Amino acid sequence: MRAGYALGGDDGCIADARHHAAAFLKKAGADHRLLVSDRVRDLTQLVVSELVTNARKYAPGPVLMELRIQAGSVDVVVWDSEPTVPAARGVDPGRIGQHGLEIVKAVAESLVVERRPVGKRITARISLVDPPL
Repeated sequence: MRAGYALGGDDGCIADARHHAAAFLKKAGADHRLLVSDRVRDLTQLVVSELVTNARKYAPGPVLMELRIQAGSVDVVVWDSEPTVPAARGVDPGRIGQHGLEIVKAVAESLVVERRPVGKRITARISLVDPPL
């Protein structure tokens, strides 16, 4: 299952992206009887929010987002027009903001950044399986 979304890059695109993610996971549950826990839904929306926020903040123009479910995971894929590969910053408890990539790396099963001819594509994979308690 997959779905793609063109986000205009305006002020409302981050909230729109989160709503698309929630609707996508709800549809996956309804149409494919896929069990999506609250944790997976929340983490997916968090990752979407962080990646789209970074794209909107650092890349001019529209943002594309794709959501895919495959082999026990949800992939969040975000394309933007900025070719610079982002890097997580060092730990700094006094720093306000700029923790988005650190957050994504902490909650995602994997994170892949690929340069493309007109920007970059970032893919974060989130496991559909909740860790044991």
